[in-house]
Amino acid sequence: MVRQQISERLAKRLKEARKAQGLSLDSLAKLSDVSKSMLSQIERSESSPTVAVLWNLTQALNTDFSGLLDDDPKEQGPIKEVIRAGQEPVINTHGTGCKIRILSAPESVGETEIYDLEFDKNGLLESEPHRSGCVENLTVFDGELTVMTDGISETVGSGDTIRYVADRPHSIRAIENSRAVLIVVGA
Repeated sequence: MVRQQISERLAKRLKEARKAQGLSLDSLAKLSDVSKSMLSQIERSESSPTVAVLWNLTQALNTDFSGLLDDDPKEQGPIKEVIRAGQEPVINTHGTGCKIRILSAPESVGETEIYDLEFDKNGLLESEPHRSGCVENLTVFDGELTVMTDGISETVGSGDTIRYVADRPHSIRAIENSRAVLIVVGA
């Protein structure tokens, strides 16, 4: 029931935002790199967008996640959201031998993002520079990882935390099967 309400709210607000900017479905599709048919399905509440699709749409419409997803103030309660195990968004398109689960709320994109990282032995996550001043905080729960940023590397193990600049090319490589939490500030 809640999922359907969110889908309907998103559909309505996406359509309103698109029309407020005088964009056709075709125009928004070109701006966002999201197909016209997918946009139409989202606006009819027939499909739920992935985080990546939602990100592309918010960038194309120059809006934020909260503008598309927030409840009306009269609808808010003390529990904002419950995401059951296995239902959190997962990024499968970045890295080799790594699984990236998104733990932060969609509206925190660009401010503070939190990820659960699972690496296979020799797994690698390479990243392009983020916004100027961006810092990543990586805490290793299990295993051993090597972080490289701007040509400097440091190896950290279970229980260690490393903070490093992320506004330059950077990477995380697993020496062995590993698990860590990554907090990106100012992405």
